[in-house]
Amino acid sequence: MFENLTSKIDAVLKKFKGRGILTEKDIQEGLREVRLALLEADVNFKVVKSFIEKVKDRALGQEVMQSLSPGQQVVKIVFEELCSVMGERSKGIHLSPAPPTVIMLVGLQGSGKTTTAGKIAKMFKQDNRKPLLVAADIRRPAAVKQLSVLGEGLRVPVFTPDAGKDAVEVCIGGVEYGKMYGNDVVILDTAGRLHIDDELMEELIRIKKKVNPGEVLLVVDAMTGQDAVNIATHFNNTLDITGFILTKMDGDARGGAVLSIREVTGKPIKLLGMGEKLDQLEQFFPDRMASRILGMGDVLSLIEKAQNAISVEDVKNLKDKFKGDKFTLEDFKSQLKQLKRLGSLTDLIQMIPGGRKILQNVGGEIQENSLKHVEAIINSMTVKERKDHTIINGDRRKRIANGSGTSVEEVNRLLKHFLEAKKMMKSLSGGKGKLSMINQARRLFS
Repeated sequence: MFENLTSKIDAVLKKFKGRGILTEKDIQEGLREVRLALLEADVNFKVVKSFIEKVKDRALGQEVMQSLSPGQQVVKIVFEELCSVMGERSKGIHLSPAPPTVIMLVGLQGSGKTTTAGKIAKMFKQDNRKPLLVAADIRRPAAVKQLSVLGEGLRVPVFTPDAGKDAVEVCIGGVEYGKMYGNDVVILDTAGRLHIDDELMEELIRIKKKVNPGEVLLVVDAMTGQDAVNIATHFNNTLDITGFILTKMDGDARGGAVLSIREVTGKPIKLLGMGEKLDQLEQFFPDRMASRILGMGDVLSLIEKAQNAISVEDVKNLKDKFKGDKFTLEDFKSQLKQLKRLGSLTDLIQMIPGGRKILQNVGGEIQENSLKHVEAIINSMTVKERKDHTIINGDRRKRIANGSGTSVEEVNRLLKHFLEAKKMMKSLSGGKGKLSMINQARRLFS
């Protein structure tokens, strides 16, 4: 989402880093370019003005002008001010001390409320809680059916409306149902509109008054740009929301909403929807987002993804193989399958410091079928060849290429990267094993 913004800010900060002395003119010219980049990214102009003034005041102060590395100090200031704009680290959804915790999702139609309700339910179920979904959107055709299908797939109960009941009665009934059946989290999927209107807001006000939810979360499509701030302001003024969930963060929009919405409303961003799959919901960390925007990667989030997808036993088995020098092409293929479970390869590479340069070397994006080619090549090998790559001579390489629909050059390239990955992962296996497959992919496509 921040590709253009990251590229432009990175270019400015590189100029700063390359100089031993920074003058006031240097700083002003650089910040002028940063300001334009932020405005082009659809960041609210008031937020941009305040941000630039704060960075400028600090950059022209003693901490930069008298520093031995003024460029690095400017980068540090920009990073800290970006974090400040996006607020303190969110503590996530607040759980009520007296269950159930009632979470009311609000927003415009098309923002992703229903899918987000499913994601939240899955998140709490994985945390060994008993969520209940309440289908309170009785206006949009098929909304109740959509939530019911999500609940069935998640094995989470869904409270559906009786005929003739309005949205307020459905929400009241859903909360009572949750109390009766021991559901400790009740998620209300309310109706939206294509635009803000009095009827919509009045209905939401009545629901909030009757069920007194612990969280009123505005679901905002991050791709709506400047409109996201206007929508957020209106909902906050009317409902006094407790926070935001930004969806479609995997899109190619400018992303200005992330840098504007908290500063304008004073309410925190709590969660980010990073894709359409139900497990693609992340807690929001301002420092990690600032690091991504500045092209520094996001290693902490990457490690967490790996920890969630790969068991301790898998890592132990891998370490044992390296100790005995028994890591084979079959193991290599297994690692690539685990890598695919972590999500888009392009997104994973971006989380590695310097990942943008890797992607630039391959045209800006890694085709997901690249891993399929690797699997096809290994699948075309005999069991003996997978266990002992040293027996793969010229004739065998031709046969493998023909069998996998690839070329001898691709087979050679795979074997080369297998040996490089084997050597690298052996050195990483003493404590960083869960990151080994990421580093392996980095080398494979760079």
